[in-house]
Amino acid sequence: MSNYSYQKSILDENLKTYNRQEFIASDPIQIPHRFTKKEDIEISAFLTSIIAWGNRKMIINNALRLMSLMNNSPYDFLLNSVPDYKNFDGKTPENLSQKSDWQAFKDFVHRTFNGYDCMFFLLSLKWIYCEFGGLEKVFTEGFNREKTIFSALQYFRSIFLQLPHAHRVERHLSDVEKNSAAKRLNMFLRWLVRNDENGVDFGLWHGIPASALMLPLDIHAGNVSRQLGILTRKQNDWKAVEEVTAALRFFCPQDPIKYDFALFGAGVFQNKEM
Repeated sequence: MSNYSYQKSILDENLKTYNRQEFIASDPIQIPHRFTKKEDIEISAFLTSIIAWGNRKMIINNALRLMSLMNNSPYDFLLNSVPDYKNFDGKTPENLSQKSDWQAFKDFVHRTFNGYDCMFFLLSLKWIYCEFGGLEKVFTEGFNREKTIFSALQYFRSIFLQLPHAHRVERHLSDVEKNSAAKRLNMFLRWLVRNDENGVDFGLWHGIPASALMLPLDIHAGNVSRQLGILTRKQNDWKAVEEVTAALRFFCPQDPIKYDFALFGAGVFQNKEM
């Protein structure tokens, strides 16, 4: 068997194992699957992806808590409960409102993502939906600038961080210009863009083709990729993302990131962390 045939057979076998409905129950993607409204799916998917690092059970529990704090109606909560971003000075979001449903976010913590970070992210999301037409429009406009996911991530970050903010929030939004692998944002895009018969990913966005998606590369996917011989770069950075995604496009040009299930699943279920 040629190296190509061997690699593809392993990927296809792992794909069958992990790209199925049963995968949802053990993955953070279960959070947006709790919603039916497009905006609720987008917002819950984005916020869940932002905190998707560390212990999987903790990720899911904290994402569920975050949805509960938003009354399990994220879009309505953003529009009607989050304070006016126009009055935000970048220093004390907790002082913008005395509403108890806003004050509750002061105590939200997921690893280094704290209450201030959370409140800024909510403010910026509200700004994006009110002023730019929502997450899909921002990412799609960024993609259309160069027809690459790199330009989509680059543009989105520039918009999201335009409101006044403490420097600390920037660590939670990957910067591809600094060679970040942007694993969580690439995962978020996979969730919203990809669509297949198994119904794990949503396929809600149509302005970005699945063929353009980039692999959500983390330590698990990186290790499995190197074992298979489809990644040689040692660092898990954007250059590695480009290398391994190019290899996956060789196996399936129209939907290369379907193999995220094969690479990520094979690594993560041995470890239970993301």
